[in-house]
Formats: sequence, C-alpha cells, structure tokens
Amino acid sequence: MTGPVAGLVTGAAGAAAGGDLADRVRSRLTGPVEPAAVAEAARAEGVVLGAAALLRLVDDVRARVTGAGPLQPLLALEGVTDVLVNGGGRVWVDDGSGLRPAGVEVGGEERVRALAVRLAAGAGRRLDEASPFVDARLADGTRLHAVLPPLAPDGTCISLRVPARRRWRLEQLAAAGAVPDGWLPVLRAVVDARLSVLVSGGTGTGKTTLLQALLGEVDPGERVVLVEDSGELRPDHPHVVRLEARHDNVEGRGGVGLDVLVRQALRMRPDRLVVGECRGAEVRDLLAALNTGHAGGAGTVHANTAADVVPRLHALAAAAGSAPEAVDAQLLAGVDAVLHVARRAGRRGLAEVALVRPTEAGRAGVVAALQLEDGGSTRHGPGWPVLAARLGLTGPAGRGAA
Repeated sequence: MTGPVAGLVTGAAGAAAGGDLADRVRSRLTGPVEPAAVAEAARAEGVVLGAAALLRLVDDVRARVTGAGPLQPLLALEGVTDVLVNGGGRVWVDDGSGLRPAGVEVGGEERVRALAVRLAAGAGRRLDEASPFVDARLADGTRLHAVLPPLAPDGTCISLRVPARRRWRLEQLAAAGAVPDGWLPVLRAVVDARLSVLVSGGTGTGKTTLLQALLGEVDPGERVVLVEDSGELRPDHPHVVRLEARHDNVEGRGGVGLDVLVRQALRMRPDRLVVGECRGAEVRDLLAALNTGHAGGAGTVHANTAADVVPRLHALAAAAGSAPEAVDAQLLAGVDAVLHVARRAGRRGLAEVALVRPTEAGRAGVVAALQLEDGGSTRHGPGWPVLAARLGLTGPAGRGAA
C-alpha cells in the first residue's frame, strides 16, 4: 500500500484500539467536546493521558459525535475521493489510484449501522427498517449513501463521496494529464461557441471535475444557474446560482424535484443552464433544460462510452414514460456534443469528444470527433471536420494525430 492512505494505517489501528475508550468518554460528555472535558471524562475512566494522546482522543471523540467516526481521518486525507464500508465492516478507500483496503476498523454490524443512522440523521434524513436506504449530502458537502439489511444481507453498507477540495481549471487538468495533449483549444472553443454538452463516464471518472473546469471558462459576464439533485458542482466563476432538490420528509411530503427547479431556474435569467447528474427519470428534466433556448447548457450522465449515451438516455427516459423518438428529437435539438471521461491505467481524464448527429434513419446518434488512443495519441473520427468547422478550428488536434 502506498500514498497517504498507507501512512494512516498505523494511526488508524491505534485509534481503533482506543475505540472503546472514545465511546466511554463520549457517553460521559454532556456538553461540547473540549480538551478539558475529555480529559476529565478519561480520568473518570481511570485513564490519564499526555498532551499528544489527549488531542488524539479529542479528535476521535469529536469525530464520533459530529463527524464520520473512525472514517473521519480518511475523509480528511488529501486526494481521497471515496470511502466505502462493506457489509462486515471492511473499509476501502480511493485516493486517486483505485480502490484499496484502508486498514481502518469500524467495528461490528451494530457500530456500522449506528454510524450510518447518525450520518443520515445529521443530513436530515431517515434510515431505519421502514426506510432502509438513504442518499443525502452531509453538512461538509460529503455525499452519503447507505443501505441497511436485509437489502444488504451481509451487513450495513456505507458509501461516502468526498467533494473536490480543489477547483481545477482546464489548463491545470491539461498539465495533470487529464486533458490529452492538444485538446485544450478544442474544449475552450466548445465553451466560447456555446455548444450544449453532456459529460459522460462511469462513477468516479471525473465528470464533475471536468464540467466544473468547463464552467470556469465561461465569460465572467454570464450568469450560470446550476440545478442539482445533490449539490456537487462548485465552478470557479463569479456569477453562479445554485439550486438543489429537496427530498420528501419522513411523512413523505415537502419534496421539490428537478422538474420544479428547472422551471424556477428559467425565471432567474440564466445565460447558461446546467443540470447535474441524471440517474433516472430526471433525464427528461435535463433534456427539457437543454431545449429551452439557452445555448451552452450542460449536464452529466453515466455511460460506458460516448456511443452509449443515446441508449443510456433511452433507458432512463423509459422510466419517465418518454418514448425513444421523443428523446431523440430532444437530443438532436438541444445537445451538440458529448465529452466522455474514463479511467485508464489508474488515471482519470477525458477520452473522447463526439458530436450528436442524426443517423440515416433520422434517429439520434453519436459520431466520434476525437478519441484518445492507448499510447496517448489522438485519432480523428468522422465527426472532426464538422466539429472543427463549427468551432472555427483549422488543422488536426492532439498529439500524434492520424
């Protein structure tokens, strides 16, 4: 094990060993988690601590009261994007190099379940037998998903997605290798030409990071309105308005969906309308938003490749009762390009730029314009001449173009 996670294992194991003490101290506290109060509670348990050990115990107790308990040190590590707890309590972490065991002990099913319930309650959501799963955002922006038995027969599962602490610019992504050589001018031209785009890719491939960077290139005089189910986008732009959906309360009331927020956003004088990730029937809200006459809109969607975006949208829209023909019509009218991101050799980044074009049968299709080869060179697809002409670009793009 390498990277920052490796350095945490020893400390995490020590924290786990003192876990019972932290729980006992927490049960004795009646006020804020302060060093003096923690020291007094520890002495009441027959334990006298030095200054360094006391500070560690304070952090541990505070994490158990207001944070993610033994998972909190992982969430605080630079570069960590996901912390996962499987049934049985085994913890995995992704620090940018793929998932690996974290070496952190959470405890048995009772403690894992209690942690999940507490995190959900902190986000104002219910998690119990009547509502055995939850998808919510914690106060610090961390995205929580949890599932209880019997839906998770091996035990409670917790998934925590850490919000990006750094707001990347396009040039920084290019310098880090997340944007292939020579593609940066194309992306900037896409923004300047106000093309409407879908950013596609798998979970954890960097869809949000790329979309944030694209929005950071929008003219500062333009007003960007974001509509999201769970707020993740934080673009580096001076005029951003954020709207976030609200789920039903425990009585099944009070929910405000993306469809309502899209209508509200249209009354807020947006120059660019952006709808966050679509995972279900809200795809019709995304397509509706991109067909409101506001050029340069954007959204994200899960898909294996750029070519899979159309069938993926068909499948999602079917849940909303929309016919494939209606989806195709909205795609062709409202979406110009697809930017596909993928994970290659443990690294995440842009892998394809494609155009949404009509097929011979008049249906929506995706035509590749730029594709990243395994060796890092660029292959130009049949959509490149059309894209280049629309963007006013001359000559090939990318390194090793063929």
